[in-house]
Amino acid sequence: MSVLTGALVALLLTTAGPGGPRAADGDGVSAVAAALRDGPVHVDPRARDVLPPAAAKALRNTVERADKPVLVAVLPADGDFDRKTLLQELRAETGITGVYAVALGDRFDAGADHQVMSRDAVRDAVGAVRRAHPGDPGAMVTDFTDRAVRQASGSAPAAWDGGGAAGDGGRTGGGTAAIVTLGVLVLLAGAGAFLVSRGSRRRRARLERAGLEKLRPVVDEDITAFGEELSRIGFDPATATARARPGGTGTARTGGEAGGTDGMDRTDGEDSTGGEDADAAREDYAQALDAYDDAKTRMAAARRPQDVRGVSRALADGRFALATLDARLRGTALPERRAPCFFDPRHGPSVEDVQWAPPGGTERAVPVCAADAARLAGGEEPAAREVGTPQGPRPYWEAGPVYAPWAAGYFGGGLLPGLLTGTLLGGALGGPYADGFGDPSGGGDFGGDFSGGGADPSDFGGGFGDGGGFGGGDFGGGF
Repeated sequence: MSVLTGALVALLLTTAGPGGPRAADGDGVSAVAAALRDGPVHVDPRARDVLPPAAAKALRNTVERADKPVLVAVLPADGDFDRKTLLQELRAETGITGVYAVALGDRFDAGADHQVMSRDAVRDAVGAVRRAHPGDPGAMVTDFTDRAVRQASGSAPAAWDGGGAAGDGGRTGGGTAAIVTLGVLVLLAGAGAFLVSRGSRRRRARLERAGLEKLRPVVDEDITAFGEELSRIGFDPATATARARPGGTGTARTGGEAGGTDGMDRTDGEDSTGGEDADAAREDYAQALDAYDDAKTRMAAARRPQDVRGVSRALADGRFALATLDARLRGTALPERRAPCFFDPRHGPSVEDVQWAPPGGTERAVPVCAADAARLAGGEEPAAREVGTPQGPRPYWEAGPVYAPWAAGYFGGGLLPGLLTGTLLGGALGGPYADGFGDPSGGGDFGGDFSGGGADPSDFGGGFGDGGGFGGGDFGGGF
């Protein structure tokens, strides 16, 4: 059965009854699920003191502007809902792949299909909002939603277009509207699967174009910086000499500046290599030039965010070749092939691993250049690569999932998840942008699909502070 067919069946079932489109006005999980199929936010009338209509409308606008599959329910703590199973039941009844945020009485919890938002990201966000807003479920659900729309992969269900008013339990309308709706759905059912399939492809293409354009300035900066490094080293492959740059110091400063290998100038102006060393230096330089050309060619041909991964990989290879060339010219030990500096790949290959933790996160070992290692040892902040966000410049690991393929090209699918656990970018791993994380094809579920009740049970646990939680343990927030 196609995605649209399943959605049409569900919609027919909710509109065909005596209550028509107001089927969501009943009690229990089924009613909440019916409301959420119509729109991203449902507030039970008995819980409007937690999230008043104006706040519910603002929350719905937040989700709709972001076009993300984030579903919010604000419910009373009474016998209609079993807090130990509520989230699992709600996901099964709604049938939408997405992120679910639920305030139940004075408690809050959330869960997500892992392809939309990772379990670690959900756990960290829930813990953060519980700590920030103890005893205020309305603030918790609002704060979590703001975080989720920044981290979630995918797009909102098409069924939400023109949906009902937030907080009113669904659309308004009478039996006549239901009959008309049913008739139209029957007439369109035969062609619907094709139309939605085409619409999904167009939406995906639109998202990919937007993601690529967001990445383009960052990648272009990387390519330009590497080209400048090639020029600064002053190597002449014809004579295997390293030429002095006017004002050059001749002191290596590998890593720590935006240019990474800036400072690889030679001041002696004499041949510093010969024989086999000269041949090896020429090979290093040729590899660096090839990597530079490869990066430019790949970026010119890029059509989706996943294509950027190859650009970053080429630049990482080129910077290692350039670092090796610099070592040959200086007569120092050749560098070990290591991952680029985590804080800014333009700093070049890392020289060691150091312990570091993002704000509010857990400590982990990250590869760093010599300059950033010295900064951290001295209690200073590292020279982080910042990118533009709606909130202003932020380190790339706090800027959202579109940067996943860019980072994956530098660090690879095996290393990156551990480096980014608990960050916004970490929540993208396994999602649609992170080509090579989880889904080797780079595909994955974009979220928002009507996928029925077949969710991974480990993604939805429940508990609301009772030791349940998503992914098999509580979040440490507790009530």
